[in-house]
Amino acid sequence: MADVSGRDHPAAIAVPIDRRRLLGAVAAAPLLVGAAPDEAPARAVGEAFARTLSAHDLAAFAALFAPDYVNHQRSAAARPPLPGMSGRAIVVALFADRLRALPDLTVTVEHLLPGADGVAASYVYEGTQRGAYLGQPATGRRLRFTSCDIFRLRGGLIVEHWGMSDTAGALAQMRAG
Repeated sequence: MADVSGRDHPAAIAVPIDRRRLLGAVAAAPLLVGAAPDEAPARAVGEAFARTLSAHDLAAFAALFAPDYVNHQRSAAARPPLPGMSGRAIVVALFADRLRALPDLTVTVEHLLPGADGVAASYVYEGTQRGAYLGQPATGRRLRFTSCDIFRLRGGLIVEHWGMSDTAGALAQMRAG
C-alpha cells in the first residue's frame, strides 16, 4: 500500500475511513490545544456555501470565491479546467449544472470545522433529479448525497478547495430500480 508520498509500505493495512467520525475527532482537537483566534469568518463562509446554494443564488455563491480560486479536486463531479475559464467560473458552472438537474436542491451543513485560515465541512445535498446529471438522464428520483470539503480562505474568500463528493452514491441512486 502506498502512503501520501507514493512510497509502498507492505505492512500497511487498508482501513476504511468513516469521514463523520474523523471530522468529529478533528473537531474535538481545538478543545485540547485551544481554539483558533477567530473562527467566525471561516464559519460564516462554510455556512454561506450551503445557504447560497439552497437559495439558488449563484451570484452570492460566486462572491464566496476569490478571483484566483483553485480547485484541487479531480473527480467526475468536478469540471476539468477549460482554457480561458477561471477557477471561480468553473465552480459556478458546476453548481449551475447541479441546480438545473436538481431544481429543488437543498444543501445543509452536516458538520463544520472552522479554523483561522480555512474551514472543513461535510455537506448533504438533497433534490429531485429533473434533468441530466453526471451523464445520467432525468429519473425523477429524489437524491441524497454528501461531500466533504476543505476550503482555504484569504480575506474572507475561498482561495483553494480540496474535497470529495459521493458521486458513486448519487450515480447508484439514479441507476436504481
